[in-house]
Amino acid sequence: MSDVLEVVPYDASWPRMFSAERDRIAAALGAVALRIDHNGSTSVPGLAAKPIIDIQVSVARLHPMDTYTPGLVRLGYLHVPHADDAFCPFFHRPPAWPHTHHVHVVQAGGDEERRTLAFRGYLREHPDVARDYADLKHRLAPQYAATEFAARQAYADAKTTFITAIIERAFAEGYPRES
Repeated sequence: MSDVLEVVPYDASWPRMFSAERDRIAAALGAVALRIDHNGSTSVPGLAAKPIIDIQVSVARLHPMDTYTPGLVRLGYLHVPHADDAFCPFFHRPPAWPHTHHVHVVQAGGDEERRTLAFRGYLREHPDVARDYADLKHRLAPQYAATEFAARQAYADAKTTFITAIIERAFAEGYPRES
C-alpha cells in the first residue's frame, strides 16, 4: 500500500462491484433507500480513479439518521461525523484505510443528489472533460497522504473548483437528465 493517494486506470469490474453492493444496501435498507446510484469516478467508464466504489443512497429525509445508519453499520460501514451530515452523511467500509466503498446519503430530489447526478452524467457524456478531470487527479493525488483523513479531505477540496465549474456547466445544459 502506498503512502500517498493513488489514482489507477479504469477497471471494468467496478460496475459489477457497485451492483453487488447496491443489492446488499437495498436489502439492508429496504424502502428507506428510494434510489441507489453508482457515483464518483468509478461510475464513469474509462475514467481513472481511486479504487473505491462511491455509492449515493437517496432517502426521503436525512434526519433522524437512525432510519438508515443501523442498516449500513450491519453491512460493515462506519459513519464519519462531519459538518456535511446536514446535507450528505458519509460512511465507508472497511473502517480502516484502505476503503473499498464509500456511501453518501442524500435527500431524494435535493440539491446534493442533483449535483452528483449532473456531474456524473456530464463526465459520462463528455470524454474530453473526463480526461481533464483524470489529469487533475493524477497531478494532485501524489501530494496527499492516503492514510490521513485530513489529507484525503484536502485532496477532495483541491478538486472543488474543477468540480463546481463542471456542475454549473452541466446544470446550464440540462443535467441531470435521468430521473
